[in-house]
Amino acid sequence: MSIVLLRVDERLIHGQVVVGWGEYTHMEQIAVVDDEISASPWEQELYCLGVPANVNAVFATVEEAKQAVPGWRDDPLRVTVLLRDCQSLERLAADGTLEGLEVNLGGIHSAPGRERVLPYLFLSEADRTSLQRVAEAGVTVTARDLPASKPVPLSHLIAGCQ
Repeated sequence: MSIVLLRVDERLIHGQVVVGWGEYTHMEQIAVVDDEISASPWEQELYCLGVPANVNAVFATVEEAKQAVPGWRDDPLRVTVLLRDCQSLERLAADGTLEGLEVNLGGIHSAPGRERVLPYLFLSEADRTSLQRVAEAGVTVTARDLPASKPVPLSHLIAGCQ
């Protein structure tokens, strides 16, 4: 399997992903799955400023990513897939597209309607519902900000434990 990291992080491409996770996973490609950014060459260009020269960056809508995931699984490149929110993840996981993979929740920040679950993770009821549906689609859901951190299982996230 060549998807080395599947991560929900509102910031998408940033230092923690590129340096912390990039060195840990030895990623060679970043796939940003986001309907809005995939339609904006200007935003894509901005995000690419944070991508190391030896790493490819691709941008896809959720629907495009559904078609691309089988190829990313078999790609000889080590692919990191990034999504901005739990609802996009749920849409991508529908129909078993991500079955057998593990998703890392790494940075969902405070906003109205969200409750603090971990220092770096705030979830709304809609987020919790989406994550439960993702798990029902055969995806392991954990939260972990950095590779050296201990993964926090979905059961703790849903319950709001810290």
